[in-house]
Amino acid sequence: MSTIPDQHRIRRKKLEDLKAAGADPFVWERYPRTHRTATIVDRPDHHMDTVVSVGGRITAIRMMGRAGFLDVSDETGSIQVYLRKDEVGDEVYAAVRTFDLSDIIGVTGPVIRTDSGETSIRAKECVLLAKALRPLPLGKEYEGKRTRTLTDPDLRQRLRYVDFAVHPEARDYLIRRAAMVRAIREFLDNRGYTEVETPVLQAIAGGAAARPFTTHHHALDADLKLRISLELPLKRLIVGGFPKVYELGRVFRNEGADRRHNPEFTLLELYEAFSNLEDIMDLVEAMYVVACKAVTGSTSFWANIRDDRIEIDVAKRPWRRLPMLDGLLEYGSIGPDDLRDLDRARDTCRRFDIDPEAETSVGGMIEKLHERIVQPKLIEPTFITDFPVETSPLAKKKPGNPELTRRFEVYMATQELGNAFSEINDPIDQRARFEDQVSLRDRGDAEAHPMDEDFLTALEYGMPPTGGLGVGIDRLAMVLTGASDISDVITFPAVRQLGR
Repeated sequence: MSTIPDQHRIRRKKLEDLKAAGADPFVWERYPRTHRTATIVDRPDHHMDTVVSVGGRITAIRMMGRAGFLDVSDETGSIQVYLRKDEVGDEVYAAVRTFDLSDIIGVTGPVIRTDSGETSIRAKECVLLAKALRPLPLGKEYEGKRTRTLTDPDLRQRLRYVDFAVHPEARDYLIRRAAMVRAIREFLDNRGYTEVETPVLQAIAGGAAARPFTTHHHALDADLKLRISLELPLKRLIVGGFPKVYELGRVFRNEGADRRHNPEFTLLELYEAFSNLEDIMDLVEAMYVVACKAVTGSTSFWANIRDDRIEIDVAKRPWRRLPMLDGLLEYGSIGPDDLRDLDRARDTCRRFDIDPEAETSVGGMIEKLHERIVQPKLIEPTFITDFPVETSPLAKKKPGNPELTRRFEVYMATQELGNAFSEINDPIDQRARFEDQVSLRDRGDAEAHPMDEDFLTALEYGMPPTGGLGVGIDRLAMVLTGASDISDVITFPAVRQLGR
């Protein structure tokens, strides 16, 4: 069997011969396709004897002396092509015999049914449109399905274009993700939201607890950061009189990549003036139904939870509301006395095999305990409410309990799928929160929120009561499509450089 370097050398020689003979395939600029392969195969009687033109990759070759067969695959499926030497001519037939797997061709001819009953195209024209100098790992076909040959996860991500070319299901994840994004946009547009774009390069990266990527603007001689959130510019627009705004954009967090995280990801954030947390809950329940329908065609999706496959219906409303401390009590038997100060909270964390040393506040440890104990139990759609004030520097305090905030996170299928606040609009309270965050940063919390004087100035001009929401689009797509890894729904996920 030829190795890939051998294949590369042989195919390059074939290309050189084609060019020398005046048959350079790369001069083709277009090939008008009248049909896609699945359209023909799915309705053969409707297309029988119709002359069609298709284009795609060769996935199988069976050439004989005076006749032969090719399988041609496009973005919808595959169809067999039947060629006869006496019909296409000696020159074309000879050229076809030099074709290789993965070459891209165009075929024109009538639709027929072969003696074996297979729907096929009887080629009257067959042209090479692009020579593949490297063979795709196509695998073997068995009972109409191809075996997977590109199975190494790292290689699939590194050679993403190959993954898409040989695995239709890899493309399908992105197609369904795109449908979800379109549906969310339409949902918000129909509700009167204005879509905007805000700066990616920022002097202060705020709106989230994350480490930013940094860069330098040479013309301005200024150190800048790639945004970690969309929040603060959007709230400035609320101050400026926009009643409902949203942005779907890329954000960047200088963190590790795993099954649920990618350093570069798509974030939806929306803000609505004169609304509160309950209004945003209602919006989330309605919007996630729309998103689910766009992905699955129904209001439910299937999730693999540990060893079980569970159907989750997002249309069952209202969703459960569970305060964070109640969840710790229900699922971990952790009461207020276990969290009354830093020392008790640290002891409680250690009891559940959580290293508390990286946390500088009781609130931070409460969230770690929630992630370890409660989150794995949250299968049906649930709003976790009443977050600690230390971890929620942009959310209003809860009336009657200033240690908690008017904040929720959305959970389903054990994944966090949204984060919302009744936004602080008191500039004095916001300054005090920022000062607390600066204190946490001074004590070693690298992800504590920085001071942002310009945002405080904006609040001093007056911001109406506002509800806000942030949704990680990649993770939502991962859950609704049933993907096992967030990289499945990202076109080109982060990969480690070779040799590093």
